[in-house]
Amino acid sequence: MMKEFLDFLKHYGVIGLAIAVVIGGKLNDLVTSVVNDLLMPLILQPALRAANVDDIRKLSYNGILYGKVIGASIDFLIVAFVVFMIAKHFLKEETVAKR
Repeated sequence: MMKEFLDFLKHYGVIGLAIAVVIGGKLNDLVTSVVNDLLMPLILQPALRAANVDDIRKLSYNGILYGKVIGASIDFLIVAFVVFMIAKHFLKEETVAKR
């Protein structure tokens, strides 16, 4: 029964998928930290000074926190672009390896 289970895991790549999920979670932490701690201050500081605002998260209108949405949108775009570039690089290597 155990051999059959291990064959199942190997055949369907479950172990590789589990490893990818763990590494992906940590990559998410790394990219989020880079965006929040390095890029966002560089992008937002000049804009916030020009708008005379201390923190983008405090921007609101009638209780709608549009500053958080703007920050999350910028974060998403940066993360999506980084993931796109990484995927493009690895898919290119995979295509070259198949030839």
